[in-house]
Amino acid sequence: MSRERGKDVAEGSSENQQQPATPSRYESQKRRDWNTFGQYLKNQRPPVPLSQCNSSHVLEFLRYLDQFGKTKVHLQGCMFYGQPEPPAPCTCPLRQAWGSLDALIGRLRAAYEENGGTPETNPFANASIRVYLREVRDYQAKARGIPHKKKKKQQISSKRNDESSSGIQFS
Repeated sequence: MSRERGKDVAEGSSENQQQPATPSRYESQKRRDWNTFGQYLKNQRPPVPLSQCNSSHVLEFLRYLDQFGKTKVHLQGCMFYGQPEPPAPCTCPLRQAWGSLDALIGRLRAAYEENGGTPETNPFANASIRVYLREVRDYQAKARGIPHKKKKKQQISSKRNDESSSGIQFS
């Protein structure tokens, strides 16, 4: 059997030839997102060349994507605003979830630089994008009645309490 294996190696069998690696799910998603953004810019009137793209185009793209969202975000006037699990349906809009937008921006930020853009001119890394994402996160958290920042602080403080209440004292 080892003799046959040696023969395969010598002849360059298909087992040992380099196959083009299948891109990871992340890489495939990044390419798809990059192509979608490029198509969005081309469909603008007038079309926007990538070299002239700036953070305002990115913000417009994020707002455009909201129409395809699947996350119910209650408006301030809705009787279910601030309730994590509303008991009945309402007419509030479906939006893109903050986490989805955040991940999208991360992939587009990487794709921009992989496609020849410089970090200094990356419109996806602009401070206005971070501010927009923070505002979306905070609004969606309030609309669901789950304060995003407080949840993180509680986890950290409860961890400290667990450590301090253990029987071990460090003097």
